[in-house]
Amino acid sequence: MMIKFTTLTAALGLAASSALAGGYVAPVVEPEPVIVEEEPASSNAGLVVPALLLLGVIAAVASDDDDT
Repeated sequence: MMIKFTTLTAALGLAASSALAGGYVAPVVEPEPVIVEEEPASSNAGLVVPALLLLGVIAAVASDDDDT
């Protein structure tokens, strides 16, 4: 009985020592990539259309031939 206990103790001791061999290794945490969303370039259509309409009105008034 004592030999079985000693054998079991020796086996558990060897298994525990090999499981702890090498020491502690700190986990490597990689940073998450930063995603920058860029807005697409615009042509300022909100300003171009009214400017063209204003130029058209000015051209129409300037070319008005009123002979009175």
